[in-house]
Amino acid sequence: MTTFETLKLERLEGGIALLTVNRPDKLNALNAQVLSDLHEAALSLKDDASLRALVLTGEGRAFVAGADIAAMSDMSEEASYEFSSLGHRAMSELSNLPVPVIAAVNGFALGGGLELALTADLIYVSEKARLGLPEVGLGIIPGFGGTQRLGRRIGWQRAKELLFTGRTISADDALAYGLALDVLPLEGFLDAIIEIARTIASRGPLAIRAAKQAMVQGRDLPIDQANQKEVEAFSGLWNTHDRAEGMAAFLEKRTPTYEGR
Repeated sequence: MTTFETLKLERLEGGIALLTVNRPDKLNALNAQVLSDLHEAALSLKDDASLRALVLTGEGRAFVAGADIAAMSDMSEEASYEFSSLGHRAMSELSNLPVPVIAAVNGFALGGGLELALTADLIYVSEKARLGLPEVGLGIIPGFGGTQRLGRRIGWQRAKELLFTGRTISADDALAYGLALDVLPLEGFLDAIIEIARTIASRGPLAIRAAKQAMVQGRDLPIDQANQKEVEAFSGLWNTHDRAEGMAAFLEKRTPTYEGR
């Protein structure tokens, strides 16, 4: 398995991968090395047919507390452009993975940390989580997709309020705003998220990938064109082993054995 300087990539049973940002002494702050490692990790996963789901979290008491301000403070304009571009490449590769990505936000998810969480299909937060985009307090703006992904997730008016004020919100606020799916106790938090991933991984893997692809491709299209993406994804599964196996198992009242083909 590929190893990374600032990440832990672990393979769990059932086709689940656990990707942990591992700079706990810096509250997992995103510097160029972390962003490069995230990009490479996503590239290493995207063509893995055995992958069923990815869980994304942070080591220690933070998910990711933000970008590494110490590393950013002396950047030139050209360097800032490259840094932002690197962040976007990493976030895009994670967002575009063909399998569900689940963010397990255990603690602080500020600035680049919230932007990282926003690459996930599903966001769960612990009761200790704190989230926000505080960049305007530093005289800058989010640089890894926050100005675009947050509004698409929770609506533009609420996203503008959070970005313009730089306000940090609680786990309960994140739930109320539609940013998080659920708030879970910190004790046993990661285990609970992995169990959700196991449920996803137990379903037809080709169907899960097709469902994600149809939703991603259709989300910005007029409804008729978006529905056509669904028709194509639906019928595209018909001649697969997994479709036949899933329906046969249902009729025979047994658990299906999916092979991803």
